[in-house]
Amino acid sequence: MNLKKTILASTTALACSFGAAVNAQTSFVDCVSTPVTVFDGNIVEAALATPALSTLVDAVLAAGLDDALANTDNITVYAPTNDAFAAMPADVTGAILADVDLLTTVLTYHVSSGAHDPRKFVSPVKRNTLAGEYVYYSRNDGHPRVNTAAVQCAGVKASNGYVWLLDSVLQPGF
Repeated sequence: MNLKKTILASTTALACSFGAAVNAQTSFVDCVSTPVTVFDGNIVEAALATPALSTLVDAVLAAGLDDALANTDNITVYAPTNDAFAAMPADVTGAILADVDLLTTVLTYHVSSGAHDPRKFVSPVKRNTLAGEYVYYSRNDGHPRVNTAAVQCAGVKASNGYVWLLDSVLQPGF
């Protein structure tokens, strides 16, 4: 099956998986037991198949990180949705997108080595990111969190790692 057919066949499943948990506030047990959708392609292909991640995909392409994210094994991506990017002040978004080095730092702050599930932690746990800084997993206000961003309970396992949707863009401490 070619890439286009794989992406088209998986788009509906991903949209349903991610869409089902967008506004749901669930118990710890319900969230942790929400099945992860298995996607046959890599993380970049999964993002391409997810309309809610088009802004992130554009940013990854602009930074030239698509090959690295597609070919690096055993990573976890914390993926801000289009709404998360839209909630940022326009001048901040513009400044990030205009500076490839800054964009690369922001994007690599959204990636950790290893297969991690941020839904499973109540007490804060830190994870190193590819930007060389830490993110923290916790649970607050009925949601699993990466730093202060809410994590959707439905995730995706791609061929080279996991994708977890966030309701805000993570900002590394410059």
